[in-house]
Amino acid sequence: MKILTFDVEDWFHILDNDETRDVDAWRTFPSRIESGVERILNYCDRAQQTATFFILGWMAEVAPGVMAEIARRGHEIGCHSYRHQLVYSQTPQEFEGDLRRALDHIEAATGARPRSYRAPGFSITPDCLWAFDILAASGIEVDASVFPAPRAHGGLPGFPEGRPCRLETLSGREMRMFPMSYGTVLGRRLVFSGGGYFRLLPYPALRRGFAGSDYVMTYFHPRDFDPEQPMVPGLSRARRFKSYVGLAGALGKLERLTAEDGFVSMGQAEAAIDWADTPRVACSDVAETAKTKESAHV
Repeated sequence: MKILTFDVEDWFHILDNDETRDVDAWRTFPSRIESGVERILNYCDRAQQTATFFILGWMAEVAPGVMAEIARRGHEIGCHSYRHQLVYSQTPQEFEGDLRRALDHIEAATGARPRSYRAPGFSITPDCLWAFDILAASGIEVDASVFPAPRAHGGLPGFPEGRPCRLETLSGREMRMFPMSYGTVLGRRLVFSGGGYFRLLPYPALRRGFAGSDYVMTYFHPRDFDPEQPMVPGLSRARRFKSYVGLAGALGKLERLTAEDGFVSMGQAEAAIDWADTPRVACSDVAETAKTKESAHV
């Protein structure tokens, strides 16, 4: 089960960067979203491939026609927040307001109200597990926000599953989960199937990783395939490298992988799974594991 997903945001939607943090600043940058999305849609057409597109609510507001085209071509529509802010930097009230605004704009643009969600930067951490309750209460049934490994912008390294599972939220609601998949190198979890990881690794290494896993969750952005995009202001040297390495060859890698082993959308994967047979993970246990590890570290 190889799942193909795209986070629909523009080239300047870089997290935790003062130069591009505020929505007001976004309108000062030239948009590349139309050409970026068209490139991805054309690839999907060539490969006869259906994918899940997690759309930023702000993008649905300013470029509704581009988002409508994604739905028109038969792809699944998900939500990627409205303002593209780290979840752990928000209060529950701010998060809920952002989510509802995003859902409304995405539905207005595409005609589909998302039932799936991915947090910006996979930024749901042990300190903001309350986000899952807000998602469930807002009609989100399926989540792809869990990054079960250490990450600069959060992650849930103590999350016990790297494959589809059911999550019991803190208030007892249930959600279907598609966490990021990972490989293990020297005892450490390594995510290789999206973003900078995918662009940096040579194709033979990617092929081994994809072929050797019975569950792979991908995540890509329009900017991952755009070698002509401008340089985002304010980035450190390390972040410039991570953001711009391998842009020219990324789409070619993805097309080769698709030709050798096709992908499915998250919705198609969800329909194929016997959810009664999947593991059940309790948010309370995830929180307790995080506390135990923190105490041991101290």
